[in-house]
Amino acid sequence: MINSYRDLLVWKAAMELAVACYSVTKAFPNSEVYGMTSQIRRSAASIAANIAEGHGRENTGAFIQFLRIAQGSLKELETHLLLSGQVGLLSDTALSPLLSKAEDIGKMLRAMIRSLQQKTP
Repeated sequence: MINSYRDLLVWKAAMELAVACYSVTKAFPNSEVYGMTSQIRRSAASIAANIAEGHGRENTGAFIQFLRIAQGSLKELETHLLLSGQVGLLSDTALSPLLSKAEDIGKMLRAMIRSLQQKTP
């Protein structure tokens, strides 16, 4: 039973991804603190935050909209991660599990949106 956004598996997965992103960006150079470090952390945190905010609206249409915003933040995060890999800030070893988690979250978001849309008259 879902009593809170904290019960949602997609929110839990988004939080895990955000924590992992904070962890990997600790190794980024100080010159990136206002650049890629900030962008990755902000977009990663935004995914779970939008899921929570949408759930808190207690309106299916609004929840769907916030889930779509979370999807956008997820794609933004993926782009920052890929760029970080291409410019040598992240190794393939560090990048691969993050992208895999992001893909899983994307699937969960799409499934939740479809499910909620089917329940909406």
